[in-house]
This record gives sequence, structure tokens and C-alpha cells, in this order.
Amino acid sequence: MEYMREQLRRAGTPAPTVIGIDEIAIRKGHVYRIVVSDLVRRRPIWFGGHDRSEQSMDLFFAWLGPRKCSKIRLAVMDMWKAFRKSTLKPGHAPQAGILYDKFHVLKHLNEALDKVRKSEYARLSGQDRRFIKGQKYTLLSRWANLSQEGRQSLKQLFTANRRLNKAYLLKEMFGQLWDYHKEGWARRFFDKWKAALRWQRLKPYEKFARMVESHWDGIALYCQEENKVALGFVEGVNNKIRVIQRRAYGLRDEEYLRLKVLTCMLPEI
Repeated sequence: MEYMREQLRRAGTPAPTVIGIDEIAIRKGHVYRIVVSDLVRRRPIWFGGHDRSEQSMDLFFAWLGPRKCSKIRLAVMDMWKAFRKSTLKPGHAPQAGILYDKFHVLKHLNEALDKVRKSEYARLSGQDRRFIKGQKYTLLSRWANLSQEGRQSLKQLFTANRRLNKAYLLKEMFGQLWDYHKEGWARRFFDKWKAALRWQRLKPYEKFARMVESHWDGIALYCQEENKVALGFVEGVNNKIRVIQRRAYGLRDEEYLRLKVLTCMLPEI
């Protein structure tokens, strides 16, 4: 622990311009802590709070201080209201643009696809269910990442079930939204994608489209060239923390876990 504290002392307190905010479960029972990363220097800079509430997020800005908070121009987060409200408070970082993380948006889309799969399975009976059974994770995978066997299974499923075929194609298509460099083009794409839902009877997708519509400003912000930051970094930090927890079979000393997280991407002394 002394070694890790020395690593942090030498790294100093950063003055981030782009931050990534996410929560991590430290044990069972919905016990959360907040992790804030510097997306320019590509390292976690704060781990703490008592949960994932607005009050816990306030602790980060109090730690960073008003002068350094004023330098934050972009905050990447999921659509959790507490993070947004805390960030935009006067004295925190009200000048920062709020950018919603691509991977959390796509997570909601995957959940919508899984609801369609469940509804189709419930609608059918007997032998008609055989193509859907056991295909949950194959459906949630991107086509490019599937094995030949997985692609063959999906082809059989899509031949038997046109609604799941359409739902999968819409899911695959939606990822193009983050490829655009102008908001007008991105908006045109989203409007066409939304129009393709008409007459498809995909209620979970319609709900997802309404969610994207209500959070559009925070998604479209990525179209600006200066905001093309590494959106996968926050999720990568979460995965790294889970590996730390698994290797230790759980960490009871929270201060030790905090130090491990904050030094996991720092150079050795």
C-alpha cells in the first residue's frame, strides 16, 4: 500500500479536460462505488463515494476543487441522472458537455432485442420454438464476431422468424450512428432508422427510440471532431477492476481496492 501511495504521489493530482464517469459494484447487494477516469491521460483518477447517488458524485468535484473543475470541457457517462445533475451544478462543471457513452446506449438496444426474443418465444409453441431456444447470446453478438456455426444458426432462425430477423438487422445497423462527423447526417440516419420501425410491431425498439430521442443532445455531441474520445476506455477500466476483484477472490479492504484501481495504469517506480 505504501508503494501504491508513492505511485499516486508521483503522478500528482491531474487537471482533466475530459472525464469518464461510471459505477462499479464492489460486492453483492447493489453496493456501488464511482470511478472517474481522465480520458486524455487514460487512467482512473478517483474511486469513492458511498453509492452511485448525486451526493457521492459531489464528493469527486469537492476533491478536485473549483479551479480544476473549471477546466473540464467534456464528461462521458451513462444516462444515470445523478451523474448529470452533479456535473452540471454551479461550482462543479456546468460548462462541460455531457456525452452519453456509446456502450451503455447499445446495452439498452441489446436489452430491447432480448425482449423481442422472449416475446417471440412466448408467442410460439412446440416445434416452432426450436430455432429460438438457446440463441440469446448469438443474437446479442455482432455478425462480424460470430463463428461460422453461429452465423448458420442465425440464418436458420431468421428464415423461420422474420420479426427477429428485422430486429437483428436494426440492431446491427444502429451502430453506424457513431461513425458520422456531422450532427445533421447522424440525425438523418436516426430518423430513417426510426422510420424503419413502422409496422414492425417491435414495442421494445419503439421504447428504445424514444429514449434516444430524449437523450439526443448527449449522443449527437460525439459527431464533433474534438469529442471523438475513446468511449471504450471507461468500460475497459471496469473490466480491469473486475479482474482485480476476481484475482483476489474479493477484496475486503476497500482502501487497498481503491489504491489498486488508481494505480492499475500508472508506470512502475
